Amino acid sequence: MAPSGRISQSVFDGSRLRVILLLDLYEGAQQQFLDAYELMCQQVASVPGHISDQLCQSIENPSQWLITSEWESAPPFLAWVNSEEHVETVKPMHSCVRDTRSMRYSILRETNADQPVSRTAAPADVRVEPRVGEGVARHALTFTVKPGSESKVAEILAGYESPEAQVDETTRLRRTSLFMHGNRVVRAVEVEGDLLVALRHVARQPQVRAVEEAINPYLEQDRDLTDPESARVFFTRAALPAVHHVVSDRPAPAGLRRHALYYPAKEGQGMALAQLLSHQDRAAADDPDSPVHSSTVFQRDNIVVRLVDVTGELDLDPVASLGLKGPGKAAELERLLDGPAIGVEGSLETERNINRLLSHADMLPVTDRSAHS
Repeated sequence: MAPSGRISQSVFDGSRLRVILLLDLYEGAQQQFLDAYELMCQQVASVPGHISDQLCQSIENPSQWLITSEWESAPPFLAWVNSEEHVETVKPMHSCVRDTRSMRYSILRETNADQPVSRTAAPADVRVEPRVGEGVARHALTFTVKPGSESKVAEILAGYESPEAQVDETTRLRRTSLFMHGNRVVRAVEVEGDLLVALRHVARQPQVRAVEEAINPYLEQDRDLTDPESARVFFTRAALPAVHHVVSDRPAPAGLRRHALYYPAKEGQGMALAQLLSHQDRAAADDPDSPVHSSTVFQRDNIVVRLVDVTGELDLDPVASLGLKGPGKAAELERLLDGPAIGVEGSLETERNINRLLSHADMLPVTDRSAHS
């Protein structure tokens, strides 16, 4: 069990995953939807980690449907749902569906007829404990802009008026942090309450819509936010899910600063790299001397971004700041990291390369806005 006061949320706990997708279909689209579902089932059946699917229809409103799927754990599902293959697989469903809502839950306990007593749903050697949080959901978006436009895009993204923080009685925007690494933009949000409700609220705000339109000419991936299909595909590809979040149970020190670090992984190693950094940040949360007070790791494909709140500057303790502390950890990171993509070749055991990695990984802060209490 996490220590008292510790906030710890991770997809790497070994528990099975239940995914629930609620759908509201257009009138007359049922057969088209069923054909699209069968095609999706054929493709997902061969995805590693997938166990089963169920398709359900409401007995009260025939336009309302439910798809549930079970996975061995969260990582294989996230690898699938964030893949280009998945984007193409679900396209035929888009014209059938008026609205969707996806929810993802770890299976911590279960009962059945043979074992009526609650038991763990993880492998026998893994004891899954409930995650400890403060009612905050975290998510990020990432996209690239045309080379040479970075300063103009940063100016646009930093210059808009913040939307109203209070969305409804139960949902509130808490913090938005925006960083750039070269021509890559990463926007991370923290929401108290319902993440989807908050994101839809933000998207409707005039000042946000104006900013999105202003950066359109500079994007490497074309989009038309007035076209629901174009917007859906863009934001699906831009999604950068949070896979781990931890906050130390030490009192928050004064002068915490937020930084973002960009770690491009070798092909096919993104999830493994995110898991390594998550393990390192759990250890940092237990270390009273660590400058890292909290961390969120975001990952999609081979893109890994680590958002950290630290005391002092990153270069005061580059090993801890990068998540390299501990015997052999630099070698592990070196094995998973695409070194040439971030300007580092050779061993990360050397002080020179550690400092070079920190210099290249440290992202440019554009804006960091917190809602007033």
